[in-house]
Amino acid sequence: MAVTSGSAPAAKRTRMSPEARRDQLVELGLDMVRDRPLEQVSIDAIAEAAGVSRALLFHYFESKQDFHVAIARAQADEMLECTEPDPRLGDPITMLSASMSAFVDYVSDNRKAYMAFMRGSSSADPAMREVFDQTRSVMASRVFDHAPALGISVTPVVEMTVQGWISFVEETTISWLTDPVITRDQLLALITAALPALAAVVPQV
Repeated sequence: MAVTSGSAPAAKRTRMSPEARRDQLVELGLDMVRDRPLEQVSIDAIAEAAGVSRALLFHYFESKQDFHVAIARAQADEMLECTEPDPRLGDPITMLSASMSAFVDYVSDNRKAYMAFMRGSSSADPAMREVFDQTRSVMASRVFDHAPALGISVTPVVEMTVQGWISFVEETTISWLTDPVITRDQLLALITAALPALAAVVPQV
């Protein structure tokens, strides 16, 4: 159910299982962060949109911050799902390019939420940082899975290099979202080419 930045009529209260209700609340939060910073997603607005009381929402989430972490985790899952490498493409570089293309499109469509998660005040929260770290771990594991096809052994140096590349992708994309001095295709070529370029100069120790 889409929720816009304007006022929305309260949803009719329906009986739902606890799991379904929790999922509904997170989905409403995801809809809201598409057009506003996470810090502006209020408990009252979510409760009204879901047609439940504020008190009921706190039955599913310990605090407003706990709810925000759940939104961040759900958005991370969305991003990971849409950027999952497609083995049907065969070539690892082609798979990498397709994944990075999906990543750029995803953060472009969700730029306010992405930039708020990466730069907002909530990004300093340990629970939020855990979501970021888990997301980066999945992204790194995907690279490691396909490294042998490129003749690269996964060593501690390679692991460190891939983590640095992920940070480079994040920071470069944020910079592009803020000030797009290059085209989308140029951005995609830059972040895609950076990984094999780094791998080529990594000492195999």
